[in-house]
Amino acid sequence: MAEAPNGSEPSRTVEVERKYDVEVDTPLPDWDGIPGVDAATTGEQRALDARYLDTSDAALARAGVALRRRTGGPDAGWHIKGPRDGDGRLEIGWPLGEDDRVPDAVAQTLSRWTTEPLTPLARIENDRTAYLLTGSEGVVAEFVDDRVRATDLRQGVQREWREWEFELGPAAPSDPDGREQLFAAAERAIFAAGGRHAASGSKLARALGF
Repeated sequence: MAEAPNGSEPSRTVEVERKYDVEVDTPLPDWDGIPGVDAATTGEQRALDARYLDTSDAALARAGVALRRRTGGPDAGWHIKGPRDGDGRLEIGWPLGEDDRVPDAVAQTLSRWTTEPLTPLARIENDRTAYLLTGSEGVVAEFVDDRVRATDLRQGVQREWREWEFELGPAAPSDPDGREQLFAAAERAIFAAGGRHAASGSKLARALGF
């Protein structure tokens, strides 16, 4: 739930989320009984278009890192997604800039993993519907319904699928037990609707056939 930075400093957000695979016609979950959640917003439509880059020998992927330039949505910009730590993953963001060249600030941050040339890896287009699950203290979680069209630009392979993401918000419990209870309640609703644990760890991995 990061927002695009307005100044020269990048945004830094730790995303704590889980992903779920669903069929094209799977109905949305019923959120009644989710702890701390009083209401859900009507869905906000977002058209997202992301281009991912990596070195020829996949240095970023081997380090568990992804680099993308994404348009559309509230966090449009350049993003570096760091290695996953449990359900969490650090995302660093910069503004889009005037063209699709990797900004110097992004390249400098990437230098801890690689300084080799970067080339297009994949394109992921996503028709997203985002819902905020809210309680008395604010946004407990964001639930998104994604219909994805992905192209492996190096192999020329296209793939399509639908998936859900459940990401903790600012009003989610801060303690591990509370977070686990929230995820457990959300998963009961998700599984009851027909969702299942995602077979792939990320959209990029799935776009590349992993």
